[in-house]
Amino acid sequence: MLTGEYSHSIDNKSRLIIPAKIREELGDKFAITKGLDGCLLMYPKDEWESFVMKLQSLPASRKDTREIKRFYLGGAYETDFDKQGRIQLPANLMKYAGIENEAVFVGVGNHAEIWSSHKWQESSQFDNIEDLAEKISELGLNF
Repeated sequence: MLTGEYSHSIDNKSRLIIPAKIREELGDKFAITKGLDGCLLMYPKDEWESFVMKLQSLPASRKDTREIKRFYLGGAYETDFDKQGRIQLPANLMKYAGIENEAVFVGVGNHAEIWSSHKWQESSQFDNIEDLAEKISELGLNF
């Protein structure tokens, strides 16, 4: 299970060191794509394949389905680590996430998120966490 929060800098060739704990959980091959809230998503190969299958099962006749598929699959790429445990982030994904010099990894269960350090500081204040927990408890998940 992917958990934890880690910060790493990006070198001048757009290479990013992936934290060892995240590497262990991702395995040898994994996918990176755009995520909601302006972050990137990293999925282990098996979780990625499951996610893609769910997307593919949606009706292609619906405009919203086609847009969701373009969003997640159009910007996605499958990759692996170099010998130093790094990946090279494509320019389009760096631009989408606003990643420049430093990135924050956040493990969220079956995948990890990559945030620009600036966006993470803005979004991770959790000022309304009690309200969110209450809303989720209405769905049957109690904390």
